[in-house]
Amino acid sequence: MKSATRNQPSSTGPRQSSSTKKAAASGWIGSALEYYDWFVYAQAAALAFPGIFFPAGNPTVALIASLGTYAVGYVARPIGAFVLGQWGDKHGRKNVLVLAMLMMGASTFAVALLPTFNQVGLWAPILLLVLRLIQGFAVAGELSGASAMIVEHAPFGRRGFYASFALQGTQAGQIIAAAVFIPLSATLSSEAFKAWGWRVPFILSAVVVFAGYLIRRRVEETPVFEQEKAHREIARTPILQVLRESWLDVVRAVCMTLVNVVGVTVSVFGAAYATQPGYHVGMSTTVYLWIPVIANVIALALIPWFGNLSDRFGRRPLMIVGSLGSGVLAYAYLYEVSQNNVVLTIILAILMWGMLYQVWNATFASFFQELFPSRTRVTGFAISQNIGLLITAFLPSIFAAVAPPGSANVPFVIGSICFGITIVGAIAAWSARETHRIPLNDLGKPDATPVPREEYERLRAGVR
Repeated sequence: MKSATRNQPSSTGPRQSSSTKKAAASGWIGSALEYYDWFVYAQAAALAFPGIFFPAGNPTVALIASLGTYAVGYVARPIGAFVLGQWGDKHGRKNVLVLAMLMMGASTFAVALLPTFNQVGLWAPILLLVLRLIQGFAVAGELSGASAMIVEHAPFGRRGFYASFALQGTQAGQIIAAAVFIPLSATLSSEAFKAWGWRVPFILSAVVVFAGYLIRRRVEETPVFEQEKAHREIARTPILQVLRESWLDVVRAVCMTLVNVVGVTVSVFGAAYATQPGYHVGMSTTVYLWIPVIANVIALALIPWFGNLSDRFGRRPLMIVGSLGSGVLAYAYLYEVSQNNVVLTIILAILMWGMLYQVWNATFASFFQELFPSRTRVTGFAISQNIGLLITAFLPSIFAAVAPPGSANVPFVIGSICFGITIVGAIAAWSARETHRIPLNDLGKPDATPVPREEYERLRAGVR
């Protein structure tokens, strides 16, 4: 196979800033729109689905089953990662992003049309399950393709900063998803919300998919992919190549992805713990919906700053600090939820999810992309992230089974599991090689030589 370095422009030279900004804007907007769809389902699974799509006689069983359908979406993600990751490496980053957007929007809109358990019995959860599987398949190609697009357009020394905008978009999607639910839950009666109000956010996905499709069509393909295509250097079977050449980095990235336990602890299990009657916390649904909104507003402001810090100090330090710092706060956060202390719950959500978790979140996209060479970059990122997310997704159901409604010591039990998992992620980050000073064409090579720090700082100073 020909050397990619020989055929591509200098990976430390200047790049067209307009292309970089277009790629970052496309990644931001596309991720926001697509993750709006994803988190609308997460909110509904915790707040509405237990009594709508499942028998309401046993609240514990209904809650576990509802959270289970949320998790099932992640079962399809590794399959989507295999298919869409290879598609992105073989046919281009732009193509996979448009395909993923169309599939995600159509399946989310269809959820709004589903009948309830009282109307069709077991067909209701079965149809919900099918659509969730399609959602999971589609979203598996989103972040891997979007962040690859950005990293390959970004100037050397600024990859972490620009890649962080795709993650900023995912946080914006969460804000929009929660914000759509807030006025519905605040203005509608419980009966009206469960009868039809929960369907409104899913119907709005029709607007989401149309806007996203228009945006994604206009983004340019990356120079790296175009060079490989012109020189016929595209891998025939990227999945086999990434497992053969980069399997250890796949394992590391899977373990680092488990740090997403912080997000599901706050947004999924935390919502059920705070609002479901069986836990006897009694926090208002409307109040709890404001928690991810407030935390993510803080995150929106901080993510680019943390991305820039990863360009200055490296990916590994931020990955480790973000993992351990956010994980240890799970104890305090869940304790304040259990006390129905709204003020301290919000403060700790900001610290845990809006700040420390974002140190990790702002960095992992660029770090994961840099672990793999361009020929297998989308595939390597996609399968690593989505296998890790598959494991993480079942944690809310496991949490509900280990600490079901009515049980004691929920904050200690769930907090210990959360912190233990973030320790695994921190160890995986520590074991990986640092990548921020490695030129684009040398990424993924175990023996790649970083640019000397003085030269790197000079190059960084010359681009914005």
